[in-house]
Amino acid sequence: MHGDFGYIDLQVNGYADVDFNADELSAERVAAVCRRLRSEGVAHILATVITADLDAMCRRLGNIVGVRNSDAVTAEVICGVHIEGPFLNEEPGYIGAHPRDAARPADTDTMQRLLEAAGGLTRIVTLAPERDPGQRVTRFLAERGVRISAGHCNPSLDELQGAIDAGLSMFTHLGNGCPGALPRHDNVIQRVLSQAHHLHVGFIADGVHVPFFALRNYLECCGIERAFVVTDAICGAGQGPGEYTIGNQRVVIDENLATWSADRSHLMGSAGTMRRSEDNLRVMGLTDEQIKMLLRDNPQRILSA
Repeated sequence: MHGDFGYIDLQVNGYADVDFNADELSAERVAAVCRRLRSEGVAHILATVITADLDAMCRRLGNIVGVRNSDAVTAEVICGVHIEGPFLNEEPGYIGAHPRDAARPADTDTMQRLLEAAGGLTRIVTLAPERDPGQRVTRFLAERGVRISAGHCNPSLDELQGAIDAGLSMFTHLGNGCPGALPRHDNVIQRVLSQAHHLHVGFIADGVHVPFFALRNYLECCGIERAFVVTDAICGAGQGPGEYTIGNQRVVIDENLATWSADRSHLMGSAGTMRRSEDNLRVMGLTDEQIKMLLRDNPQRILSA
């Protein structure tokens, strides 16, 4: 089967030694990556820019716009951008791979500057609802037709429900972007699952970020029709073990294809591919139709809304 239906990956930080969070991008190398993705069954991706200082984020978004406009295949494969940050929960565990000192409360002026840098390509913004006072940025984005996803966050149930009322419609890689130790019952995972009938819930299906037995439980709780799978790939994806980067940070990919920070304290993105995700989902016992929903149909529905 392997991508015969055309994968759609809503969160790609980089691939095949190209980092979308680098301060400079080569149009030729990005075009080569897009052709490789297409050969591996990927129809479309959202190039993802993570938290950094505002000037750096704007520069990186502008780089993506520039290379996308230089090549027809690149423009087809990169169908938009996903801005992940900087309005994230800066507490350890929740902030994950994002630079803690660059996280900030949400404000519309900063968001407008990021949208302008992305040249109209922004399809998804990931933010922490508890960092968006009065849901002002959530409402601002919803009015402009941008999908708002919660992630790297720890909202109370009331804060999560308030964000949903304001236009929040997604959750970014559930089970990640949170501490390894959580309260037994009242935690962000349980809160999101309780509201999954209002949300499209994303997962990383590489077997590293979420154990397969837990992923199966999560999918059953939120329903296949409300879920989608991303790779969260970094530039080392498709390359094998070694040392790579995301932005200005070093990442070590080990022999199990886990993507570790330099001090091995936390994961940073993924070395997964959509083909590997498909294989993993099939081993988990999902049907071809369920796999297609997770890897193409549901992401397409999100982009088309």
